Amino acid sequence: MSAPAKPSGEPIASKAQLVEYLASGCKPPSSWLIGTEHEKFAFTCDDLRPLPYEGPRGIQAVLSGLEAFGWQPVEEAGHVIALVKGGASVTLEPGGQLELSGAPLGSVHATCREVNEHLTQVKEIGARLNIAFLGLGFNPKWRREDIPWMPKGRYAIMRRYMPLKGSLGLDMMLRTCTVQVNLDFASEADMVRKFRVALALQPIATAMWANSPFVEGKPSGLLSYRSHIWTDTDPDRTGILPFVFEEGMGFERYVDYALDVPMYFVYRDGRYIDVAGSSFRDFMNGRLAALPGQRPTLGDWVDHLTTLFPEVRLKKFLEMRGADGGPWRRLCALPAFWVGLLYDQTALDAAWDMVRDWTLEEHTLLRDTVPTRGLATPFRTGTVRDLAREALAIAEAGLIRRAKVDTYGRTEAIFLQTLRNIVERGRTPAEEMLADFNGRWGGSVDEAFRDYCY
Repeated sequence: MSAPAKPSGEPIASKAQLVEYLASGCKPPSSWLIGTEHEKFAFTCDDLRPLPYEGPRGIQAVLSGLEAFGWQPVEEAGHVIALVKGGASVTLEPGGQLELSGAPLGSVHATCREVNEHLTQVKEIGARLNIAFLGLGFNPKWRREDIPWMPKGRYAIMRRYMPLKGSLGLDMMLRTCTVQVNLDFASEADMVRKFRVALALQPIATAMWANSPFVEGKPSGLLSYRSHIWTDTDPDRTGILPFVFEEGMGFERYVDYALDVPMYFVYRDGRYIDVAGSSFRDFMNGRLAALPGQRPTLGDWVDHLTTLFPEVRLKKFLEMRGADGGPWRRLCALPAFWVGLLYDQTALDAAWDMVRDWTLEEHTLLRDTVPTRGLATPFRTGTVRDLAREALAIAEAGLIRRAKVDTYGRTEAIFLQTLRNIVERGRTPAEEMLADFNGRWGGSVDEAFRDYCY
């Protein structure tokens, strides 16, 4: 959502170019890579407050500190709003959440090392500034009004538009953090199979990663408040995308969907132009009121795709978007889970067999119920815990067959252990937090900032 805009590229003359852009992501399995992204809350250690952009202990100071590790600044209107190094970037979410968008790498071992290196760097900076970073899906303490806004032009447009579409969009922007993984596909058929499996199993991931039960210092009644927020953010650009499960799904069908999702902005000459509510189809026909007669470039299409927020998002790769942010082990477990399911053909076939007869009503029930009931969500004759156990077994077998080993000869399956523990206990991380809240934390969420900081 927060990547710097890309206003350039070839002019778009037809829908076929948009389809071809997505199709150009196809690559042979030998070239498949893994990109892990995670967000985290930054806070001051003395009073647990979120960081402003400016000031001696602000987000700007964090970004400046990271430059010492070889990161190069990206500016917008005189403000550093991102950093880049190699194929990775560090970006800002609207409320100052710091995001690592990792480089595409060849194994879960490599992407986990990248995450660890990044966390080591920000912890070193935090120690100097007396700040720390929190791995949860939702800010457990502070009100929306307490969160400083970051100085990025696109966020000003979204801030105005979000309340027109739902009651929780600003909370999504300011108070949530996620971890996601980006994965490749070989062909259109492979993309469709992976898209369907990933959409079906996102609620299972939501349950295993659920750790956002608090809102403004009190239990909310949900286990993943972050996941719940997406149900009242913007129905035009969120959800489980029923058409993905229909006959005829492919790159063109996704393009048709994206063409009609309202835009937020167009980036021209270093500034964001508010076109919120107009569709990309309007833009292709030269019918934007703010830019009469102008037509988009491929860069505009790339930007627009980043403003769609379904549970799984298609670009030139697939993004898995169903998990709360969390501690280091669960940051590494997410790519392991999805790589195990989707990057081994036997595992992908088994996962498809697992979900292929689920109805749209069942997909919807899982999506709507898991944020509240987690692993205990009923499904047919069992629960989501049973589904999670089955999915983990498939993923583990897939990772073992991939045979990507570390220097100790261990496969990527080692990163699933934290998930096995969750499923065997039958309690989500959120339920563990609630037990602490009612026990050793003495009814205060302040302890979460200490127990769950990196």
